[in-house]
Parts: sequence; C-alpha cells; structure tokens
Amino acid sequence: MSRTPPPFARFEWMIAWRYLRARRAEGGVSAMTWISLIGITLAVFALIATLAVRSGFRAEFVNTILGANAHVTVYSAGQVDEQGRVSRTIADYGDWAERVAAVPGVTRVAPLVKGQVMITAQGRNAGVEVFGIQADDLKSLPGIAGSDEAQGDLGRFDEGIAIGTGVARELGVRVGDRIRLISPDGVKTAFGTSPRINAYEVVYIFSAGRYDIDRTRAYLPFAEAQSYFNREGVADELEVMVQDPENVEPIALAIQRAAGGDALVWTWRDASGGFLRALDVEDNVMFVILSILVLIATMNIVSGLVMLVKNKGSDIGILRTIGLSEGSVMRVFFLCGALTGLVGTLMGVILGCLFAIYIDPIFSFVNYVMGGGVWDPSIRGIYNLPAELRAGDVLSAVALSLGLSFLVTIFPARRAARLNPVEALRYE
Repeated sequence: MSRTPPPFARFEWMIAWRYLRARRAEGGVSAMTWISLIGITLAVFALIATLAVRSGFRAEFVNTILGANAHVTVYSAGQVDEQGRVSRTIADYGDWAERVAAVPGVTRVAPLVKGQVMITAQGRNAGVEVFGIQADDLKSLPGIAGSDEAQGDLGRFDEGIAIGTGVARELGVRVGDRIRLISPDGVKTAFGTSPRINAYEVVYIFSAGRYDIDRTRAYLPFAEAQSYFNREGVADELEVMVQDPENVEPIALAIQRAAGGDALVWTWRDASGGFLRALDVEDNVMFVILSILVLIATMNIVSGLVMLVKNKGSDIGILRTIGLSEGSVMRVFFLCGALTGLVGTLMGVILGCLFAIYIDPIFSFVNYVMGGGVWDPSIRGIYNLPAELRAGDVLSAVALSLGLSFLVTIFPARRAARLNPVEALRYE
C-alpha cells in the first residue's frame, strides 16, 4: 500500500537545491538567482539601517532634551503691578517648589531666573540665554554635570559662570578666562536705564550634546542672577524633573494643581512635540518607501522562477509521470524561491546589524573620504549620526522580507504545478 509523502519531504528539498545550483547551460537560472539574492540582501540591509538610524536619532534627540531641559516648567499666570504691568515672576517660589516636590513621581524641583544677554570677550560677541540656578541643582542635571567633554570644575560654580562649548568656541575662551555679560535692562538712573555690565570667570564649559544648547546657553549662580536681572527675592519659573518623562502629561496636571491656582505648566512635549510628530510621519513614510524597495527586490524571484519553470518543463513532465503530485511540484518550486528570500534576508540582517553596531567608524571613514563636513550639527542639532538597534525593528524587516518572498513565490510555483505533463513531453 503506497503512502503519500509528507509536505516538504526530503526529496523535495533535494530537487529544489539541485535546481538552484544548476547552471544556465543545464537549464538553470543561477544568474537570476544571484540577482534576486543580492537585491533582497541590499533591500533588507537598507531597511534595517534606516530603522536603526531613525530610532537612534529620536532617542538621541529626546535624551539631549531631557538631559538639559526641564521635563515640566512651572510659571506664573501673571499679576498686574501698580504701574499696570504684568509680572510673571514667582515671589513665593520656595513654597511652590516644596508643594511640587511632594507630588509622586517628581524627582527634582529647581527655581530658575532666566534672561537674554550679550556676552563678550576678546573683541568677540555672542547672544546667549542665561539660566540662574543653584549649584546643587545644576550638578543634578545629567546633560550638564555628566558631560563627557566638560572642562573645568563644577564645584567652583558659585565663583563664576558656566558656558556651553559652542559659546566658548564662538568667543575663543577657555576655563579661567573672564567674560563680560551685557544686559540692556540694567541700572535705572535719572537719565533712564543704562546697560548692566558684569565680568565673570569661566569656571566650567559643558557640552549637552545639542548644538543649539551648547551655542546659546550659560549658567549663573542663582543669587547672582537674581541681582543681575533685577529679580531680587523672586524666580521666573520652576524647573521640574519627573521619573517617567515619556508619560509626562498625567503628572503635569498634578504638578499644576499642587503649585496653585495661578500656576501654569509647560511640558517638554509641548515644546518639542511638533518636531517629534514630524519625525514620526517621516519614519512612517520611509518605512513604506523601503517596503516598496523590498517588494521590488522580491519580484526578481518571480522572474527567476518563471524562467526556471520554462527551462524545466520537461523535468516537470517527467516528475509528474513518475508519480509526483501537483502539491509536490508546487512545493519544489516554492522552496526554490523561498530559499532565495531566506538567504537574502539573513545576509541583509547581518549587514544591517553590523552597520548599526559599527556606525561610528563607518561614518568617520565616509567623512574622511568626503573631506569632512558631511554632518553639520548646526542643521541637524546633534553632533553625530546615531543608530540604535532594536529587536522590534529587525523582526519587522525580517517579517516583511520573508512574507513578501513567500507570497510572490506562490504564483510561479502554482504555474509549475499545473503544467500538463503531456504538453511538457510532447516535443521531447
């Protein structure tokens, strides 16, 4: 009694492997197979590399925001003074800070004084935003105190000023040099308001990882900033850090209620949400475009299998004559296409992962070959091209490539299975 062989039996794998190895003179299409293999490899590599760079860029952008900026900013809705001017300063900032610090999930609260001034040294000028902050609060900022490229001693912060690397480069100053701050809102005299000019020693130079921060930010001791900006006894806002900044909206409402009725809040998502949404849209569009690229690469499998079925018509007739079912023939040619997609996907995953892991030396080599200036931080905001390899991105690329490879293989495999053995052997 004959027994029907199980699907994807050993002989089906053997026949498919022989067809893939066959030379063109023997009726095979090895050249087309290699083209399909290379196309899928490059498409999967491009997809994984793009997803890794996309994830890395977003992670680096968010980390630099959260490392040097408030997760939630608390400020006053404003009060009208005797002269009819609206003042948004916080007089009882100590009480506000104490109430906000008691909110579950809040890790740090720091009062700030902020102002825009012109900074000058050695005949060079630059516009900067000065943050007045207490020394202990500044030391708890990871993007500032934890800077790998920092210079100087943050322990001497109360004795001078801390500036970004971009500001230092613009002015040509180093740690120990003295710079002058010029504020137009200075001393009030009988003849009007005269600019306030104070000199400070540069005690610390930081790099927050973001070009716009390093180029436009400086830190002064809190008490000194209060005096310099005429904010004696008040603060401009509270800088709040939370445990889960990615889920900042719920805690922002609790912070606003804790601060009081005239308090307003502004989260980091409010400040950078538009850019992050643009990144998400760009990510989705790039994924669709690269998915089409993978589809085009897998279509080469169809061309190769159609040619293989045509060249192996007599072989199909013989196989059907000796007892192979339509299902066995279909599985043989399905394996031919699926193996090409499987090997191409595997090679593409390997290349894509290697690219993400060794992106720094690769980018350095490209920058050297192009003569430098490939990555402009003033345009892109961060200093290098980041990449973050995520298992979800790799699995998405693998699923897309294998799914398309298996799907497009079905049509030529069914065509081979339905080939009439009599017609195939008529002229043999």
